[in-house]
Amino acid sequence: MNETTNPKVIVIGSGPAGYTAGIYLSRANIANWLFAGDQPGGQLTITTDVENYPGFPDGVMGPELMEKFSAQAERFGTVIKGETAQTVDFRSQPFKVTTSSGTFEAPAVIVATGSTARWLGLPGEEAFMGKGLSACATCDGFFFKDQEIAVVGGGDTALEEATYLTNFASKVTVIHRRDELRGSQIMQQRALEHPKIEIAWNSVIDSYVGDQNGNLEALILADTQDGSTRELKVTGCFIAIGHTPNTAFLDGQLDIDENGYLITQADRTATNVEGVFACGDVQDHFYRQAITSAGTGCMAAMEAERWLTEKGL
Repeated sequence: MNETTNPKVIVIGSGPAGYTAGIYLSRANIANWLFAGDQPGGQLTITTDVENYPGFPDGVMGPELMEKFSAQAERFGTVIKGETAQTVDFRSQPFKVTTSSGTFEAPAVIVATGSTARWLGLPGEEAFMGKGLSACATCDGFFFKDQEIAVVGGGDTALEEATYLTNFASKVTVIHRRDELRGSQIMQQRALEHPKIEIAWNSVIDSYVGDQNGNLEALILADTQDGSTRELKVTGCFIAIGHTPNTAFLDGQLDIDENGYLITQADRTATNVEGVFACGDVQDHFYRQAITSAGTGCMAAMEAERWLTEKGL
């Protein structure tokens, strides 16, 4: 397969879901083009050590893992384009995907654009990502054994992550801008009663403090009531204020849930538009793991293959 072969499937987005879809499509001899987007490899490219992906007993760096995914997809024939899908047209066949270089057509499309963690947007924040700052407790909690860390947020996500992190950390401080939590009663009770969890009420992060190696060593907290500041010594901070699914370019052509995630059929990746499939974090707000994203990428490719066969395409 090459760029002179019109694709049967266009995969929008890279990362574990998109690359896995490409691998399975190519091995089924289905011509496919993959638009990698403006962050090829997705969120794993801003992750350092990945120790929970099977097959790497000593762990692997996130960017390296994504390079291997990409190379494997290309090896079997996926045409990877370093472009971002700007608009789509799913109203008639063949489907159209427009990038900065033109409009491309295919009878089937797999959307694997993922979601973007919401950060605080503080000065210098990016420099601490992977150096104490994280948006995934399941991914990175293991690295903070017997350390004091913080979680930002007051909803169920923050409380669930704080409770999970007590399996590793010696102390978890939940930083919340209000004087009462927003999570469900059961999650509030678990957090408030846990001996390792402390709540920093009416507080927000004013700035990050790094050590001489650039690793996080403290947070400067500001009181939301009187504006006073104080230092909180932590070696890790988990931002748990939610994720934003990357669906804006779809212009409402696919069904989404109340949180903006694409809706797929039960135990399937098919969307409300026949011939369009969705996989990875753009439709998964529960697991959000590399391995589950890869799994749904496989599902989407297999479903697209069967759909194309059924339609004689």
